[in-house]
Amino acid sequence: MSIADPNDLFQRLATAQHQLDAGFSHLPAHAEPALDETAAAILQQAAERLHDNYPYAHPLYAGQMLKPPHPIARAAYALTMSVNPNNHALDGGRASSAMELEAVAELARMFGFPQYLGHLSSSGTFANLEALWVSGQRLPGRGIAASDQAHYTHTRISSVLGLPFVEIRSDETGRMDMTALEQALIKHDIGTVVATLGTTAVGAVDPLDQILKLQQKYKFRIHVDSAYGGYFTLAQNLAPAARAAYDCIPQADSIVVDPHKHGLQPYGCGAVLFRDPSVGQLYKHDSPFTYFSSKELHLGEISLECSRAGASAVALWATQRLLPYTHDGEFARNLSTSHEAALEFNRRLSAHPAFVTPNVPPALDIVFWTAAAATPAESSALAQAIFDKAAHHNLYLALATLPTRYFPPETWKPTTTTQKSDTVLCLRSVLMKPEHLLWLDQIWQRLLTATE
Repeated sequence: MSIADPNDLFQRLATAQHQLDAGFSHLPAHAEPALDETAAAILQQAAERLHDNYPYAHPLYAGQMLKPPHPIARAAYALTMSVNPNNHALDGGRASSAMELEAVAELARMFGFPQYLGHLSSSGTFANLEALWVSGQRLPGRGIAASDQAHYTHTRISSVLGLPFVEIRSDETGRMDMTALEQALIKHDIGTVVATLGTTAVGAVDPLDQILKLQQKYKFRIHVDSAYGGYFTLAQNLAPAARAAYDCIPQADSIVVDPHKHGLQPYGCGAVLFRDPSVGQLYKHDSPFTYFSSKELHLGEISLECSRAGASAVALWATQRLLPYTHDGEFARNLSTSHEAALEFNRRLSAHPAFVTPNVPPALDIVFWTAAAATPAESSALAQAIFDKAAHHNLYLALATLPTRYFPPETWKPTTTTQKSDTVLCLRSVLMKPEHLLWLDQIWQRLLTATE
């Protein structure tokens, strides 16, 4: 893989900007603000301030879900910002609205939604809010259930919507426990079950295929939160349980995915899709000052969110054309590579006496482990120390407090003076850059050095 030249990006962007400007050359010239020396100095100050960040783009950053956007996404976003379209209404973003429709159609095709209603959003949080708002409109007053490993946004969203929230215990693999879910369905009036395909802490994939069987008996809506893990539907090396869940996505009522995670986009790009296009009736409203130049559908008419960056749509559209969502394409291969890196990293951790690994290997590209010790408290202290020392060796990991039941039962034995804790502090890596597989030896050696 060649090393990108930043100057090449700017040169190609300048060429595209010239092409864009030519489309408006028939208009009279007008004065535009320019960047003088004062502005240039401020940009230099901004660059200096931005040094106060972890090196998210580098393969040695193996911590949180932070991945640099693809150069074509950066360029397309910057190019579009010279127009700064608003995809709420066609009046504010005609070209970018059309490109959003095309980009969303690619997402729907990837997930196997033959008919759908959907659009981009500013984040997975807002996309999840919208999906659960629709559920609340369709099934007023009925509760929302999600795993204890689902993103915390679902409890907040339920509170905002005034709907009861029911937390479902996860099993020893981090997936939603089906026995616990059925007990909750019997006890509570649950209208929507959130299936998380790729939990943000451990990358677990809830058993959507089994949830669908319960749906037939208890009649609830299914919302798939795959903000993090959705794109893995294209991966070719998933374990059978995960593959079975992803194959059932077309039967869900709604789904959320974040192109600003594995989709190689700048932040500010989420997406929501509904299998039943008739939910569009729920959004009906009149806005005579906004919708006046076209009788065609304005995206603001099928969205709770009003102003949305047209630049996000153009960046996603451009990236999809460079890296199509095909099972045998480069985009899909990179996802499989990230999963392969996670499996190999977990294998090395499992074979080393200094570490303790969970009950099952990684379902996607998140790896978590802790330090071997007599008690969870001692493991937690060692994990914190390794985290701190790894950063001194330019290896950037993450931390997560997780249930001890995710690890083999014999990992910690209660003593007469120390009872077994329910949680333990874990080290965590999201190996979401395809380069991580090539850099795994470097990551491993730095981890061992920090552990020593």
